[in-house]
Amino acid sequence: MNTHSTDTHIGHVHLYVADLTRSLSFYREVIGLQLLRQQDRVAELTTDGKRPILIIEQQAQPLPKQPRTTGLYHFAILVPSRQDLAHTLTHLLHTGYPLQGAADHQFSEAIYLSDPDGNGIELYADRPRSEWVWSDGELPFVSDPLDGDGLLAAADDTPWTGLPSGAIIGHVHLHVADLQAAKTFYCDGLGLDITIPFRNRALFVSAGGYHHHIGLNTWNGEGAPAPAPESIGLKWFSLVFPDDAERQQVLQRLAEIGAPVKTDNEIPFTCDPSGNHIQLITSR
Repeated sequence: MNTHSTDTHIGHVHLYVADLTRSLSFYREVIGLQLLRQQDRVAELTTDGKRPILIIEQQAQPLPKQPRTTGLYHFAILVPSRQDLAHTLTHLLHTGYPLQGAADHQFSEAIYLSDPDGNGIELYADRPRSEWVWSDGELPFVSDPLDGDGLLAAADDTPWTGLPSGAIIGHVHLHVADLQAAKTFYCDGLGLDITIPFRNRALFVSAGGYHHHIGLNTWNGEGAPAPAPESIGLKWFSLVFPDDAERQQVLQRLAEIGAPVKTDNEIPFTCDPSGNHIQLITSR
């Protein structure tokens, strides 16, 4: 068992897109994010008007999102309540934008779709932690059908004005090439704990007893290659530590397992064995 604080969490996701104008329209009008700032080919999107949870960047010469590679499976926006998720689903149905699925994971209820470039998105609400069914420190791998009618019944008549200010990036789910190598990196290096172990060619890890901050799977194939640098998809996501002391412990662990660390503008970055990049930042 690792010792990360419950304050360790995902900060933001940085995506490459093909057309910034198209993506801005989607993320503002369909998903309900607000534009925080925009400069050249980069836009930052927020829910609270203060911090970005999503950064989208238009590639200069983009390649379409490549199949059968490592990289982003989906990023997941956590809304504060079931009623918020009900409002979100009601809004999505009104837009007519195609949904790709919905599920009840026992610890959460989730809706799935993709952005115009094929980047996967989950919108979800957690059930109370008292309802999570732990057994020997593990959660079950559950993906039951969502009770859509029951969820919609939780909505009231409040007009849709976008995602609530408390919505955050709850987790990121990644395609990797090798689950054992991923386990070494995310558990021994980043210090995260396994919460759902090796089910259905997937592994889920977290800090502070959350159901998962990072999902890992080999559904694009064992040994899948990393996408080309110009490909649409994930540039990086940030992992936020409560203070620099905890981050320094992680940097030492990464060094001990031989994981790469580089610094950009005094911010450390690392990269998992499958080519997924992670920015390591602190909340203060």
